[in-house]
Amino acid sequence: MRFAWMRWVAAVLLPAPVVAQVVPPTVTTTIETPADAIRQDAGEYARAFGVGAAEAERRLIALDASVVATDRIADAYRDRLAGISIEHRPALRIVVALTGDAPVPDEAVSAGGLTLPIIFHTGAKATRDRVIWAMTYHQAAIRAALPRPPAMGLDPRTGELVVVIGSTGGQPREALRARIAAIAGVPTRLRVLDQVDVNLSAPVPLAPVPLALGGARLEGTSPDDGKRYLCTAGFAVTDGTRYGIATAAHCVDQLDYVAADHSIAPLPFVHQWGWGYQDVQINQAAGPLPGLLFADTAKTIERPVLGQRARDSTRAGEFVCHRGERTGYSCATVELTDFAPAGDLCGGPCLPTWVTVAGPTCKGGDSGAPVFVGTTAFGIVKGATYRDGACAFYFYMSTDYIPQPWHLVLGAPIPPVAPPVIGARGSP
Repeated sequence: MRFAWMRWVAAVLLPAPVVAQVVPPTVTTTIETPADAIRQDAGEYARAFGVGAAEAERRLIALDASVVATDRIADAYRDRLAGISIEHRPALRIVVALTGDAPVPDEAVSAGGLTLPIIFHTGAKATRDRVIWAMTYHQAAIRAALPRPPAMGLDPRTGELVVVIGSTGGQPREALRARIAAIAGVPTRLRVLDQVDVNLSAPVPLAPVPLALGGARLEGTSPDDGKRYLCTAGFAVTDGTRYGIATAAHCVDQLDYVAADHSIAPLPFVHQWGWGYQDVQINQAAGPLPGLLFADTAKTIERPVLGQRARDSTRAGEFVCHRGERTGYSCATVELTDFAPAGDLCGGPCLPTWVTVAGPTCKGGDSGAPVFVGTTAFGIVKGATYRDGACAFYFYMSTDYIPQPWHLVLGAPIPPVAPPVIGARGSP
């Protein structure tokens, strides 16, 4: 099968919305407590790994508590660190891959009624810093050596640069791998895959007009072709004065928020950042927004956002969820935390700052969707890699890269606000 690269249009094309002639039904929603949020995600974990619900909940609590320990380890062994990963089978544990042969004693962290082992493996091929440097500074030369621009990432378990291509262009595979390794200056593994990388309410009594929530439906008309496109709301954000919704920068500029009861509120364009390591756009609301996101497919469960996880604190194997407008609520594991998508999806080449999450649940229109676990925000969906027409994995921008002074709205719901002003525009 011939491998073909293509660039994805920002979102899934929709027909122009039809104005209903009836009053839309009232949609009743429930706001979760933090304990409810973990319990819900633990249900997905239990199904994924074949453990009981109580065990799954203990594991998610223990993994969250272990971040402090793995951050400390990453700092202490930075000059040897290849990566930190989570293993779920045959038992839950954290593995730290280090270069060199000098042994390091294993550790453990206790939380949620579990003792979570932290195992140190030596003999990794290169440090994380070295491989990230190689991807960043030798990307142009690596791209020039291949028939088409590849995807690249760090394998945190071995310390190798993994270069993913669609074909070798007739070159012997081992010779091509050696050539790329010589350019990058780090141990390299070549993967040849037929794949394509592409870009992809508060309770009714609070307000008669919907408050914007993460995971909600966003629609907009492109000024280029006059067609209607779909994206997903990410997180509520504020710059201390204004409030808005963060979504993907490759979405249409002027967006409408479409509530679960089908009512619509305009979210005027403020600004977008879409180069290299960012794919984020902010659209303004008329007043304060709650730090809430939808945490189910049917949009009947709202979840508070109470914190965020930095990319450097995110481990391979991390269990995360997302709520996309096309695919609903689903959970899977992080695969790579230092990934550069193929092609020119970042206004040119992408930097190795993106985080990948295993498929198969992603579709066009999920762009901008929130990535989270419990009440912790992780990132905003950018795009996905498809193989044979199916989602192999999606990748997201960490909330680290939401541009200052904008930041996530954290905390409980707020009182009702006035409806957005029709035709109002934001300013950067």
